[in-house]
Amino acid sequence: MRVVPEPAVGAQSDTGLEARLAAVRGSIADAAGAAGRTADELTLVVVTKYHPAALVRRLAGLGVTDVGENRHQEAQAKAAELADLPLTWHFIGQLQSKKARQARRYAHVVQSLDRASVVDAFAPTEAEPDPRVLDGFVQVNLTDDPGRGGVAPDAVEALAERILATGTLRLRGVMAVAPLDEEPRAAFARLRTISERLRTVEPTATDISAGMSGDHAEAIAEGATHLRIGTAITGKRPDAP
Repeated sequence: MRVVPEPAVGAQSDTGLEARLAAVRGSIADAAGAAGRTADELTLVVVTKYHPAALVRRLAGLGVTDVGENRHQEAQAKAAELADLPLTWHFIGQLQSKKARQARRYAHVVQSLDRASVVDAFAPTEAEPDPRVLDGFVQVNLTDDPGRGGVAPDAVEALAERILATGTLRLRGVMAVAPLDEEPRAAFARLRTISERLRTVEPTATDISAGMSGDHAEAIAEGATHLRIGTAITGKRPDAP
C-alpha cells in the first residue's frame, strides 16, 4: 500500500494541496486493487472542518466533487458561499433535531442518522409538505460506549424502517467510525455484516461509509464505498473559530 505523507505541522492548509490529494487518490487506488476492486467504485468525501471556503474552492478545481462537514453553521455558510460549484455536501456530524430542517436546505447527504428524533425531523410537515429528498446513512456505534454517536448495532433495522417511513430520506446504507481500541479491519468487518442485515430491510441500501485518513485501506478491504478523509488531504486543521 502506498504511504500517504503526513502534512507538516504548522503548514498552511493549502500548501501542497494538489500533491496530498494525488497521494491519497493513489493510496485509494492501491488499496482498491489489493482488494480486487477499482477506485471508480469509491466516493472520496473530503472533510473540510474548520478550513475556509477558499480551500474547498481549490479542491473543486482539482476535481473533488464531494465535501463533508460536521458543524451545521459552518456547513451552511460554506455551502452558501460556494453555491456556484457543482458540489455534493455530506453532513457527517451529530445533528440536532431542531437543525435538521435547516440542514436540508444545503445538504445532499446526511451520514449521521442515529436516532428517531433526528429522522422524524426530516419528515414532511404542514409548513413544508413536500420537502426535497435527501440521501441518508444509518450511523452505527461500533463501541460499547452509549455516549458515542451512532445507533446500537441491534437497533439498525428499526431505525432503517423509520427512515424509510419518512418518504423524504433515501436510505443509502451504513456509516461508522472505527473504535480507537480495536483493529480497524475487524471493526469494518462487523460493519459489513451490519450492512448485509440492513439490505434485508432495504435491498438498495448497499453503501458503506467507513475509513478516514489513517484507516481507509482497511475500510476498502471490507467493502467501503464512501471514504471520509480530511487532514491527509487538507493539511493540519485550523483551530476552531
